[in-house]
Amino acid sequence: MTSNDVEAQARRQVERDEARITGGRRTSQSLGQVFTEFWRHPSPYILGTALTGAITGRVLAGPGAWWELLIPAGLVAIMPVVEWVIHVCILHWRPRRVAGLTIDPLLSRKHRAHHADPRSIPLVFVPWQVELTTAPFLVLVAWAATPTWSSTFTVIVTVVVLLTAYEWTHYVLHSDYRPKSRWFRSVWRNHRLHHYKSEHYWFTVTSAATADRLFGTYPDPATVPTSPTARNLHGLEG
Repeated sequence: MTSNDVEAQARRQVERDEARITGGRRTSQSLGQVFTEFWRHPSPYILGTALTGAITGRVLAGPGAWWELLIPAGLVAIMPVVEWVIHVCILHWRPRRVAGLTIDPLLSRKHRAHHADPRSIPLVFVPWQVELTTAPFLVLVAWAATPTWSSTFTVIVTVVVLLTAYEWTHYVLHSDYRPKSRWFRSVWRNHRLHHYKSEHYWFTVTSAATADRLFGTYPDPATVPTSPTARNLHGLEG
């Protein structure tokens, strides 16, 4: 079996699984329609406000040193790894009882709901409560990790841009827009496999399996059985 055969087989399997679970696809959307719908949700406004404030702070901080250019380059480079770790360790967190208390963060609960209903667009976004409560933490960490205000705001601007890119990409992947480029089709396919084939693999969202290849979670789809808990993480429901 050639690689093209495997690719075609995986695509057909994902389409069958998705049709069985969701009842088939809705009408295809254009990228413009998807963009308009994107702004009907709270997250873009929260991130847009944060980005405006961060850019304003960066401008007021004045010119920075040349090495500050390394900040966005470094953060972009490590984003696939950070994204993978957050997806595996936080989004797929299994509730645990510690000292009589159940540790089950909102982000984890919402992500389980997202897996249960991947077609629900509101569940695609990072919960607005999480965005608002983590903003002060981001500012504090950026301030503590950098020597100047200009570098602090450079960190904040970059992180907000990357989070916005994540939100947009993840939203598009769950919309009815069908990707045109080869790269984005690969990203789309991998995310479909994660939701409809097996939740144990294909964790990256904004890149074509960069971190999955690094951490060994990018198997040949033909060798992976369809998981019975792809829509019920950890089998907690029912």
